[in-house]
Amino acid sequence: MTIALWCVLIAGLLPYAAIGIAKIGGKGYDNANPRAWLARTEGFRARAHAAHLNTFEAFPLFAVAVLVAYMLHAPQNKVDMLAMVFIAARIGYIALYLANRPTLRSAFWIVGTICVVSMFFVAA
Repeated sequence: MTIALWCVLIAGLLPYAAIGIAKIGGKGYDNANPRAWLARTEGFRARAHAAHLNTFEAFPLFAVAVLVAYMLHAPQNKVDMLAMVFIAARIGYIALYLANRPTLRSAFWIVGTICVVSMFFVAA
């Protein structure tokens, strides 16, 4: 399996890491109604929840980009590098979301998005 395909797995698990940060140790966490509990959170827990949602939003296009590049036999070293940079950018994005650094967080979002779009061009 290629590095890029392993990155798809990692990207698929990142949302769960973000939501775990929001939920673990949360006062009054209600597993019977977690969405209502999350809607009432503030601070880093609310930001972790937002990061969780955004990470799910970023996943489909990344996964498709990796699969398209794989199917079209794009240069694997380039696809692997772009996938690893995407993962690094998404981890940084989550960390910056938690740290309440919106401008820098947006820069990391842009880097990740550029990686995904670049995979399509590398495969073309």
